[in-house]
Amino acid sequence: MSKLLQLIAAQPTQDGDGVKIHRLAGRALNQLLNPFLMIDEINSDDAADYIGGFPEHPHRGFDTITYMKAGRMRHRDHMGNEGIIAAGDLQWMTAGAGVLHSEMPEQEQGLLHGFQIWLNLPAAEKMKAAAYREILSADIAELQLEDGGLVRVIAGSVSIRNQLLRGPLPDMATDPVFIDVQLAANETIELSIDSKNKVFVYAYKGATNLIASRQMGIYTNGKSLELKAGSSGVQLLVLSGQPINEPVAQYGPFVMNTHEEIERAIKDFQNPEFLSGLRRNN
Repeated sequence: MSKLLQLIAAQPTQDGDGVKIHRLAGRALNQLLNPFLMIDEINSDDAADYIGGFPEHPHRGFDTITYMKAGRMRHRDHMGNEGIIAAGDLQWMTAGAGVLHSEMPEQEQGLLHGFQIWLNLPAAEKMKAAAYREILSADIAELQLEDGGLVRVIAGSVSIRNQLLRGPLPDMATDPVFIDVQLAANETIELSIDSKNKVFVYAYKGATNLIASRQMGIYTNGKSLELKAGSSGVQLLVLSGQPINEPVAQYGPFVMNTHEEIERAIKDFQNPEFLSGLRRNN
């Protein structure tokens, strides 16, 4: 059984064009969250907190994962991909050698709730061609629990009461696990992930008996993980992945292995010919 090692609180901050978020990230957390680099949550029904969105910006060297719980986000990138990520949908984008993209709210009022997660890539994959996947809510594996809870498996697999759920995404170098768990008041669940890696549990609404709202619990590896909701129920993200035992050099939207690679990324994205080349590849 996995054991709770540490608790970390998400910190309020802003990104994009003044979007208010809660964030788990930073150099001090790189090794703790490895292979994940950042977890951001947007959750507001005040348009002033999110309407500016995330205008066009570059990425290199990692995957970005956008998962919506409420509201809609319009995605555009230099490859010609465009679409709306609606409630329950997911966008999994591999920046690889380079992506220019924007994510803008597709609404001017109402609740906008979602997550952006950065997942590192090993050195051998950092400069591969950019790629994009859009997963609709209907394609995500779900299990309705007897006591009212719900489990959604987006990546990896999990066994619950002898029922195996497997996410719709293909195998990846870091073996990511991404599960969305909703539990009713005082409900208990045992997830058999059988992971050789640490498990990260983020309570984004309500609390468990061990994790408060907007806290990340870091658990040891183990064959199973037990979660118990508090008196008001809880909604959680459960993440895991194979750590990448390589140096991490980061500068804003670029995550590479060396400072020289970061300098190259900066020069590339300051080069009009490079940028026009990206856009020509639509």
